[in-house]
Amino acid sequence: MKQHSDNKNRVVITGMGLLTPIGNTVAETWESLLENRIGIGKISQFDTADFKAHLSGEVKNFDPTDFIDRKEARRMDRYCQMALAATDEAMHQSGLDISTCDKYRVGVIFGTGVGGIITFEQQVRDLAAKGTRSVSPIFIPKMISNIAPGQIAMRYQCTGDNYTVASACASGTHAIGEAFRKIKDGYLDACICGGSEACITPVAIAGFANMTALATTTDPTLASLPFDKKRNGFVLAEGCGMLVLESLEHALKRGADIYGEVVGYGATSDAYHITSPSPDGHGAAKAMSLAMEEAGITAAEVDYINAHGTGTPVNDPFETTAIKIALGDDRARAIPINSSKSMTGHLLGAAGAFETIVTALSIKHSVVHRTVGLTDPDPDCDLDYVASGNRQVDIRYALTNSLGFGGHNGTLCLAKYEG
Repeated sequence: MKQHSDNKNRVVITGMGLLTPIGNTVAETWESLLENRIGIGKISQFDTADFKAHLSGEVKNFDPTDFIDRKEARRMDRYCQMALAATDEAMHQSGLDISTCDKYRVGVIFGTGVGGIITFEQQVRDLAAKGTRSVSPIFIPKMISNIAPGQIAMRYQCTGDNYTVASACASGTHAIGEAFRKIKDGYLDACICGGSEACITPVAIAGFANMTALATTTDPTLASLPFDKKRNGFVLAEGCGMLVLESLEHALKRGADIYGEVVGYGATSDAYHITSPSPDGHGAAKAMSLAMEEAGITAAEVDYINAHGTGTPVNDPFETTAIKIALGDDRARAIPINSSKSMTGHLLGAAGAFETIVTALSIKHSVVHRTVGLTDPDPDCDLDYVASGNRQVDIRYALTNSLGFGGHNGTLCLAKYEG
């Protein structure tokens, strides 16, 4: 195995946790992906009769009191409840006992796009209807985007770095990238990282729909169509992905199971537009190139890409262009590229964390899931987007991309752990 870190710490994945529209654990979500189940359906949380968009990817049958004391759960927004639940799974899988660690060398770095928007909307409604005294005294700590890592740290007594990254749809990827760097450069031994989003609210749906970002079909099987000619927007979804990263030395010392290795991270800005990625693709391409450079690999060694793949008219061809720039046209055409959002919709700030876990599982199990719904490819999206079915692929290195409103680009490079 290459010594990717140039005498710095190698960084490995020892735990993963998921809550998604297609499963409430890592195992359930992975099984659903391989069975090509679509988790998109009619919004159940409010009446959408007067809205332009009617579908979303909701997490089903989630009871926060399975993970959190009932009183404490009432003091948390849904995005925070899901963060604690997914962290519970990741920590259980990792077997990391923080009481045996230097707690100041265990951090929590988290990503979210909008934080406690459910709480925010409800409190605004209460203020308008009932006046100032109706606003909860815990409104602020329940709503703010940094409270989830704070709650995680309090639960597990992590006293190292603790903060939230907010870079729209790239938030989860950037949080993992920052955790990777903290461990690689020796500031932390371990870090809980990832992203959570609970954004299916009237204001969010109306806002995204009125800017024509959301798919407006009422057929769940035709709603999220990355790279297809028929696509007309993304499907707003909720969920959470959390990982435990450790230095290889720290993981080996305690005999941890290792599920993959993070070997590179690239982050750039398009500096182009408030919502659209740059048409020339150079910003996203540079993020991919930086991740490969840090990993010490060439484009010829990339075996798979989990694309951002939102299903919007502008994202998909621009990301296709970026991949061709980063890998070169021949290599870009030679490898499988897919979009997990084809089954779940877009988890916004949690998307990158969810897709990092999907990428790690794809490497571990040597399989790339199908991009469901892709039947009529856009001529401008002319790469191998795995339309016909799941595919067995021996993967040593893979990239996963996230592109956020505001021009935020993030790419992680993951590798098969080979000792």
